[in-house]
Amino acid sequence: MIPPLIHFTGSPWPLLPPGIHEASLAEVAAAFATNPWRRSLFDGLVDASGRLLRAGCLRIYLDGSYVSGKPKPGDFDACWDPVGVDRSKLDDVFLDFRNGRAAQKEKFKGEFFPSSMTCADVGRAFVEFFQQDRYSGKQKGVISIPLSHDPLLFGKVES
Repeated sequence: MIPPLIHFTGSPWPLLPPGIHEASLAEVAAAFATNPWRRSLFDGLVDASGRLLRAGCLRIYLDGSYVSGKPKPGDFDACWDPVGVDRSKLDDVFLDFRNGRAAQKEKFKGEFFPSSMTCADVGRAFVEFFQQDRYSGKQKGVISIPLSHDPLLFGKVES
């Protein structure tokens, strides 16, 4: 379930309260795909999620201004759990971090990192890095999306 967004002193828009909040893609759509632009970003997220699931990924974490009260986020930020992922089935774009992840943004309208990968800027894994607001420095929430039984992906995933 996605909790209501809260205001943080120093942050320009409301954010998720601290913690990892599990939700389905349909719940993400209901909460954040609220206008044509946000829906377009969501469509890229669903496409990428299906591709990750086909490679064996069972969970992604969603972050960024997309899961905030920002009226028009530029993109979304996500990280994927690499446990069980068959690299031979993984779309190469998920490991292409060149040019500010331009290929990922072009293909999916968002950025993806392995959740265990260390963010060089802070020396912590991305799943931890995502839980800190860059404006206020305070702990904030992220959304955890289990992929293996998500109804929005079930019909889109090839066996």
